[in-house]
Amino acid sequence: MTTQPSKELELFENPQPARDYTIRIHIPEFTCLCPKTGQPDFATLTIEYVPDKLCVELKALKMYMWSFRNEGAFHEAVTNEILEHLANACQPRFMRLTAEFYTRGGIDTTVVAEHRAAGWEAPARVDLP
Repeated sequence: MTTQPSKELELFENPQPARDYTIRIHIPEFTCLCPKTGQPDFATLTIEYVPDKLCVELKALKMYMWSFRNEGAFHEAVTNEILEHLANACQPRFMRLTAEFYTRGGIDTTVVAEHRAAGWEAPARVDLP
């Protein structure tokens, strides 16, 4: 049983590579440290992606997120670092990471970063009655 954080991401083959579909992952317990004060920063992360050939394995993702707990990082930097690492690992058609950092000192921050594969276009939205 893994009991240590890890920067390694595990992947598995997309079971439906011919279809565009969205995977949403909600991570309500993300933590890192403020690089100025060393105080903990807490955030809820939401990963939304349209896989191509590979998907992210969730237990490995949990260990990956845990690896930031004792690292100092600005909100903007850590959000983009995570997106870049995930997108490089699984090469999705599209990926969006929304990081909603909790209020501290009267200020909260939301950072949204996106990756889009070259040539990929989102399917038209269908609004049902």
